[in-house]
Amino acid sequence: MNRSTSTSRLATVLGLAVGATGCAILWVAGAVPFPIPPGMVIMAAGALFVGWAPWRWAPAAGTLLGLLFAGGALISPTGLTNLLGAAGPTAALGQGIEVVGALTALIAGLIATSSGYRIHADAS
Repeated sequence: MNRSTSTSRLATVLGLAVGATGCAILWVAGAVPFPIPPGMVIMAAGALFVGWAPWRWAPAAGTLLGLLFAGGALISPTGLTNLLGAAGPTAALGQGIEVVGALTALIAGLIATSSGYRIHADAS
């Protein structure tokens, strides 16, 4: 793994961690109706997987999670309304942080995955 791959993998992990933090803020704001927000657990587990998995395709999991959560915020009945502040400023902040984290994981995961495969192909 070269430096650009490890940097983009780290950015994927941080994006997922930031997204999980956004989910936690939404939970504190009362915008998540579950005792433990599943989005927070899923993004945190994804961050751990991408960070510790040795396979070059592992950042693709962060890409997929970023796509699902960023897309989910757009198509969810509460995603855009939370982002616009209908559920209060804390929910808007949490939704914004979640979307930024998800988009970061999406973009960085794409870069890390493609770098991992390009380096592997160059070494062959």
